[in-house]
Amino acid sequence: MSSADALSSPSMLRLPPALAALLAQLPGLALAAVLLTSGAPLPLPALAMLVGVVAAALAIHWRLPSWWRLINLTFVPLLWLGLAADLDSRWFLAGFLALALTSLGAVRTRVPLYLSSAAAARELARRLPGNGRLMDLGCGLGGPLAGVRRARPDARLEGVEAAPLNWLIARVRLWRRADIRLGSLWDADLSGCDVVYAYLSPAPMARLWQKAEAEMKPGSLFISNSFAVPGLAFDEVIELDDLSRSRLLIRRMR
Repeated sequence: MSSADALSSPSMLRLPPALAALLAQLPGLALAAVLLTSGAPLPLPALAMLVGVVAAALAIHWRLPSWWRLINLTFVPLLWLGLAADLDSRWFLAGFLALALTSLGAVRTRVPLYLSSAAAARELARRLPGNGRLMDLGCGLGGPLAGVRRARPDARLEGVEAAPLNWLIARVRLWRRADIRLGSLWDADLSGCDVVYAYLSPAPMARLWQKAEAEMKPGSLFISNSFAVPGLAFDEVIELDDLSRSRLLIRRMR
């Protein structure tokens, strides 16, 4: 199996992860409905947990990120607990608004919120030349930029993020230590960057590589966390040995 094949996702991961996670709930809900209507002697908490276990198993099979597996496992049980406890409906509204501000854009862009590990930030810091400029496309909560900043105070750091709440968190977290912009990664200017970093999804990689080829200067580094560009041979693949078992795919621009 080639490295590109190893990094490619099963067909379900070609869907937005939020949609795949939603679909993973359906088989468990259907099974619970059958058991409930058939008079099986299972209490509602057990049925709720059954739905969660089935959804989490599907999330693992479809190789969804670890936090989606946890969400799938706990979503229906926690929903049942909230209903049983007669929680104020405003809590559900607050949860929905938080989700909308952080993740619902992924349904359109097919780029969910992935959190880079500290190991990824250390490798980015090591690869960045002195006084170098790093651009994080889809910078999320600002974790990689914060990690690079600690290791390399000389670095010029930039990030772009489309989700408003994620952008605000990254902006406050880094304040004047990095230029964090709210907007589309497709509008970012890559021409002056020494390193461009992206942890996105399989969906935009072909288009992103076209943008990188058109804008990045020779000798600069294009680094993708975990997701390959179809048909492109990377110069290096660095195994990070982190919880997500991610890897950095590195290409020096010609």
